[in-house]
Amino acid sequence: MKESRNRFLAYACALLRVTRGRAQGDKLGSAIEKLRHNFIDLLYARRSTEGQALLAAGLVLTDLVVQGWPLRVRKKTVEVTPPVAVTGDYVAEKQRIRRQELIKRDAQLQQSSVQTFVRSLETTRLFGDRLVSVFSLMRDGRELSDALRETRAHSNNGWANALERVVDPYLQFVSDKARCSFTGLRLVDIWRYFRHTWTNQYTSVPGRSMMFIVRDRAAPFHPVIGIGALSSPIMQIRARDIWVGWHQSTFLSYIKTNPTNEVAKWLVKTVDRAIKEIYIDDFIEDEIITSNRLRNPSQQVIENLQREAVRQRRLHHRYVKSRDHKRANKGDDSDYWVNRARTHLFRSKRALAFAELLHARAVLLRYFGARPTGKKLALMALSRDGEKVICKILRKAKANKVGISVADISVCGAVQPYNAILGGKLVSMLAASPEVALEYRRRYAKAESEIASAMAGRPVIRVSNLVLFGTTSLYGVGSSQYNRVKIPCDRIGEKKEESIRFEKLGYSESFGTSQYADETVDALVTLVQQSENGQRVNSIFGEGVSPKLRKVREGLDLLNFPSGLLLRHHRRRIVYAVSLVRNLREYLLGIDREPDYLVRMQNGPKITSRIAVWWRERWLRNRIKSDAVLEEVGRHTVVRPLRHGARVVYETDDAEQSVSMDNAL
Repeated sequence: MKESRNRFLAYACALLRVTRGRAQGDKLGSAIEKLRHNFIDLLYARRSTEGQALLAAGLVLTDLVVQGWPLRVRKKTVEVTPPVAVTGDYVAEKQRIRRQELIKRDAQLQQSSVQTFVRSLETTRLFGDRLVSVFSLMRDGRELSDALRETRAHSNNGWANALERVVDPYLQFVSDKARCSFTGLRLVDIWRYFRHTWTNQYTSVPGRSMMFIVRDRAAPFHPVIGIGALSSPIMQIRARDIWVGWHQSTFLSYIKTNPTNEVAKWLVKTVDRAIKEIYIDDFIEDEIITSNRLRNPSQQVIENLQREAVRQRRLHHRYVKSRDHKRANKGDDSDYWVNRARTHLFRSKRALAFAELLHARAVLLRYFGARPTGKKLALMALSRDGEKVICKILRKAKANKVGISVADISVCGAVQPYNAILGGKLVSMLAASPEVALEYRRRYAKAESEIASAMAGRPVIRVSNLVLFGTTSLYGVGSSQYNRVKIPCDRIGEKKEESIRFEKLGYSESFGTSQYADETVDALVTLVQQSENGQRVNSIFGEGVSPKLRKVREGLDLLNFPSGLLLRHHRRRIVYAVSLVRNLREYLLGIDREPDYLVRMQNGPKITSRIAVWWRERWLRNRIKSDAVLEEVGRHTVVRPLRHGARVVYETDDAEQSVSMDNAL
């Protein structure tokens, strides 16, 4: 223990000397990276029982220093302080965040596998009768700049047709087998290549994911304007949940001010439907519950289920093997979901969920009797147990919709030279096009819900009617590509005074693991695995949300580091939401059975074209009046030596709160 403390202190002092030296920028990063490697090599050379804790602690400290956390060593204490946002200077704050994001992005681009992938797409090959590469999909900025200059002559008449001949966007959806008809390259590889030009690291996301490319049919090879992707939404975002009506305090306030018969009946129906979707045959077989107690559950039955949930969770942690929970091909196995339901993990989840639902039913019966009404609901909402049950039902209603009716726009942006002419706003608009929502519904029309099916012991398929998109800005200050983005419905074929718009809701809580290198995360996970209690987070689907975050949190806790503070990456982001319907709250709560869309969804492709027309009128027409903008567009050329911003470039050859970092070693 003492030896580990001394080594950690010595390493912290070495880091401090490097950060106080004259090295800046890339040189400072290289110096820290060299120090990190020497530290790791030393630990591997001198293995000890405390080596894993020391390794994890040292890597955490290194990542924090790299991310700009000020370091201080006082006597035998190592302290770090959260980085201070550059208030009042938007440019400086964006540069600070950009530097932090580029650390992991640049490290990824140094991986040999990534560089091999990039070179493979940049290599010229024969396709049909043409030599092509990914460079064929980059528009020459000089040609585009000249064409846009010519359209200025039509600024008073005929400008719409003139601009359409220069930039004519359309959507192309990515799948594993789909290929570009002009280059023969796989669309998924094209998408990934341009994603590597982003400021932040490219990572895959769990759950549902649908990628798309925005291309320009106005130029040869239909060059790439930008890329986007939808993914499963983040479960808990306070600003979004308050806006939708999912947040507990918001929903309770809504009920107390408007306790209707409709809402009272909805509470009962939500519980009834949820109970029917839980597999209980094994509970009846084992006499944990009896069928005659379902309509009027007793406290004893509820407690039996709660004890069974705890027992099964212990058995899960004792005997779990991740390979047994892999999503194997179900084939013709009619008992697949029953077998999944009977695993220790899902039996535990079912027992706990069933106990909560039966308790909710008992409380509803106590207040409503056989007839739910608004007056009875008002009395229920004033009681402590009534509030708790209402909140539990709200969480269930949210869980039913959040994964199928809500999607996050996880990737959205333009590549050069289109970035200079506000192509990012175009991609944002097209991400909210009904064509995207229709493709998402088609792609997941037969998708069986993993969690719901394992809880029900049978296939559960929910209709993927997307009604809400969420996203965040990369930077939490200044302007973003989503600012002032809206699509008036009357400009896309509807006759209503409504619009599809990006609503600014607030700021994210800035929690995550993006500040830690993969090597650091691996060290923390290994530390957890070697602890007395073993690994409690197994990355098994259904075990819980954000397994990576939970693993890092548990590792930091084992080091006695303040995980709550160290999991804040101090890069807050602006939260946006885009509603496609009029009855957003009612549909997402399950009160309304059908969404009331702002536009006719069956007209998806036509509306995409109309959105492009609106973008050219609202944004492009005014943007090209600036000579400076067109000069920026013209800088991105595809002649050799290639100078193009869409090319992947890599090198070849709480401010007052101090945190003690050595109290665990």
